[in-house]
Amino acid sequence: MPKKDKTNKNTQNQVGRAPGPVSRDKNGLISVAIHAKPGSKKNAVTDVFSEAVGVAIAAPPSEGEANAELVRYLSEVLEVKKSEITLDRGCRSREKLIKVSGSVSPGEVLERLKKAAAE
Repeated sequence: MPKKDKTNKNTQNQVGRAPGPVSRDKNGLISVAIHAKPGSKKNAVTDVFSEAVGVAIAAPPSEGEANAELVRYLSEVLEVKKSEITLDRGCRSREKLIKVSGSVSPGEVLERLKKAAAE
């Protein structure tokens, strides 16, 4: 019996995906991959890598304080309402996936994150 061709589903999904930490999902929402650094002295976008955006958060990683502060800070940086940003994945991890439902494009989100990282 011949073996089935095993292809990695992740590589299939990433072929159509734009490179970088910001993309549009199948529902039309903007996804942003975040590497959170809780317990920092101040909120800041530290760097924008090809796989995630590094964000320092000035809140302890307990009882969801850092997650709430991350959403608040990103709403300022991206210039959207807090209600337009949701934490989709990674509530107990440093690797998080944020969804943005505002009227901004993925390109605008990436530019605003890069601008904040340069400050």
